[in-house]
Amino acid sequence: MAKQALVTGASGGIGQSICEKLAQSGFDLFLHYNTNEQAAIALSKRLSDTYGVQTDIIQSDLSAPDGAAAVSDYIGGRALDAIILNSGQSFRGLVTDMSNGEVQDMVQLHVSSPFLLTRNLLPAMVSRKAGAIVAISSIWGEAGASCEVLYSMTKGAQNSFVKALAKELAPSGIRVNAVSPGAVKTNMMAGFSKEEEEMIAEDIPMGRLAKPGEVADAVQFLLSEKASYITGQILSVNGGWHC
Repeated sequence: MAKQALVTGASGGIGQSICEKLAQSGFDLFLHYNTNEQAAIALSKRLSDTYGVQTDIIQSDLSAPDGAAAVSDYIGGRALDAIILNSGQSFRGLVTDMSNGEVQDMVQLHVSSPFLLTRNLLPAMVSRKAGAIVAISSIWGEAGASCEVLYSMTKGAQNSFVKALAKELAPSGIRVNAVSPGAVKTNMMAGFSKEEEEMIAEDIPMGRLAKPGEVADAVQFLLSEKASYITGQILSVNGGWHC
């Protein structure tokens, strides 16, 4: 029987690369997206046609209070082998620029919904005493960033969630880790000018932004047996930036 994994934010650049790696490993996939339906449909078809895996597409807005329930209700009581918490978005601006609604949406998306979704899906995993959870965090959850204070705060909360949950689930045979990327060449960088992107690359010791596949490689490793004794860790994939 094929292993099953949920990937939230599957239609984005990092999400698609993660799904590609998991499909290569034979995982059947639940592909979550919010607004990019065409990308999710194209991804589903490509993975099914190329790797012969089964894919299910789930639409849900995880920045809404009922978003996590919509995803877990679709999956039902099926025991997943892996949960990849990848949905996210940033906000660039001063703390005083953010509205109450934007604050609530960001906290819901990065903190509350991952917590609720994991809580809802855990019983089936615990009953099997197997599985792995990987959150896609951010370098700013470790170092903090001016003009991305709320994003930094929520990613720091994700890191604490990972460390605490890993201790709670270790006796049940479930590992919990995070991958913490630096600057990655995805649509999330669209708000930066070419000059700003070049300045960021110059500040990174390896001299370039990460490729989405390099983040996906780290996720694939953490899900594999090669990481069987690794839990509660934040694996930085940042080219030496802000070490």
